[in-house]
Amino acid sequence: MADAVRRRSAALFLLLLLPLADACAASVDRITVETDSQGELITVTAAADMQVDPRTVWDVISDYDRLAEFIPGMRSSRVIRRDGDEVLVEQTGEFGFLFFRQAIEVRLAVSESPPGRIVAHAIGGNLRSMEGRYAVESLSGGQVRLSYSGRLVPGFQVPPFISRIAVRSTMDRQFRALVREIVRRDPSVRGEAR
Repeated sequence: MADAVRRRSAALFLLLLLPLADACAASVDRITVETDSQGELITVTAAADMQVDPRTVWDVISDYDRLAEFIPGMRSSRVIRRDGDEVLVEQTGEFGFLFFRQAIEVRLAVSESPPGRIVAHAIGGNLRSMEGRYAVESLSGGQVRLSYSGRLVPGFQVPPFISRIAVRSTMDRQFRALVREIVRRDPSVRGEAR
């Protein structure tokens, strides 16, 4: 009896998720994440084309205090100081692959250029260097492209092959989670007017 109730509950839960999954799939046309490495330097590029309001994209990528709620591997993210479009953000988390895990602590100096660009670079933490850039671009047909490019050099000993795979795996999960959150928050996907 209890198993039958659990199966029905699971089936109902999946049925409730299907419309959201369909909306997400219909709203996102393309997601790419690529990494490369040269010695200790790891570069990351990612992009997603979505049928969403560009204001929603900006609202999500600049929501530093809530990033840890939906980004896998991020334990905390908080604004330390804001002075206009200059923001100091502190983040903790981890990246990893299979059995390898590495704790990350970073303090970022962030420059915002609403509604189209965020540039950040590490000024503290356990990364030797890190810089990243988000760009939001309106495309034809109401599409929006979110692009990310970043470069980092770990400040801890990791074999380069492992660090590249770990960063690739982590960035892929995190970027896809960011895109899911954008789609989830977008009023047009939910059928609301903005």
